[in-house]
Amino acid sequence: MKAMTYRGPYKLRVEEKPDPKIEHPNDAIVRVELAAICGSDLHLYHGMMPDTRVGHTFGHEFIGRVEQVGSSVQNLKVGDRVMVPFNIFCGSCFFCSRGLFSNCHNVNANATAVGGIYGYSHTAGGYDGGQAELVRVPFADVGPAVIPDGVNPEDALLLTDAFSTGYFGAQLADIVEGDTAVVFGAGPIGLAAARSCWLMGAGRVIVVDYLDYRLRKAEEFAHAETINFGQVNDIVLELKKQTGGLGADVVVEAVGAEADGHIMQHVTAAKLKLQGGSPVALNWAIDSVRKGGTISVMGAYGPLFSAVKFGDAMNKGVTMRMNQAPVKRQWPRLLEHIAAGHIKPSEMITHRIPLEHIAEGYHIFSSKLDDIIKPVITVA
Repeated sequence: MKAMTYRGPYKLRVEEKPDPKIEHPNDAIVRVELAAICGSDLHLYHGMMPDTRVGHTFGHEFIGRVEQVGSSVQNLKVGDRVMVPFNIFCGSCFFCSRGLFSNCHNVNANATAVGGIYGYSHTAGGYDGGQAELVRVPFADVGPAVIPDGVNPEDALLLTDAFSTGYFGAQLADIVEGDTAVVFGAGPIGLAAARSCWLMGAGRVIVVDYLDYRLRKAEEFAHAETINFGQVNDIVLELKKQTGGLGADVVVEAVGAEADGHIMQHVTAAKLKLQGGSPVALNWAIDSVRKGGTISVMGAYGPLFSAVKFGDAMNKGVTMRMNQAPVKRQWPRLLEHIAAGHIKPSEMITHRIPLEHIAEGYHIFSSKLDDIIKPVITVA
């Protein structure tokens, strides 16, 4: 099969790899039709995440057709068109039984925190991902779901991570009706979080970024107010001014490890790898949320130390909630919202790129060229 393979920081190519095989009776093999490049894939591409091995295939957002099933699979059959959550989970361990699918205890021998993730280095289990023609799907009776009739395939694709994660970020913020919500980051997860804050009852939504084209998308897609932090002297002071001097009721941090805004933090994290990620956006969130407010952290960070202003968070009585999104938990409600016309996740897609040109897609996305928001990879 053809698959994207990692060759080192900023280097990847499409090459032939052996077709995946059924390794367990509950496996399925899925022929990928659509995949996506996620902002967290860029952390791998840039060499930010440890134990990202040469030859690994990225891609944790994908849909496709079931081509083969193991002998114990009962919920899927060959030919089913499925969406696959980025979490790999067993469905029966201590954590899965509590709905914490992203923390499954049985799918990742290399970590005590996160469970398994497709295409996300060996710190997340070492599973090859969906930026390929075929992918092995473990626990096929638990994770994947048949795409309902009438659901646009591209909408289904964005439920496998981006929109589900943004929705989860708004959930974790515990929004009370009328709250002012600030979202740091106008990438796909930030856009989805901002749109979802309205669904949770927010009375005001403000999105912060430094790229004008992404802020325009936040106004159009998420119906949010916007602030370009590069055009104000102090983003925290500006947000305090915008919220009557108190700060936001809730903040969603949707930036993560490669946040801009502080040159030393960015260099020590993104360039020198001395931190698990630049904590700029997270520290802004701590400073700009009101006392007693809530911060929801959706940005991806590595497992190393980061210089977070934890003392300030404690002294302000801030609640901080975070996790990798348990994607499948969000699907029933999100499918209802799609059916009702409240959301159309595929409106975030700006680029459709054939698998053979995926290296160019990564370059465009990494360099933020051509007003890119969300790139989709066409495979089948």
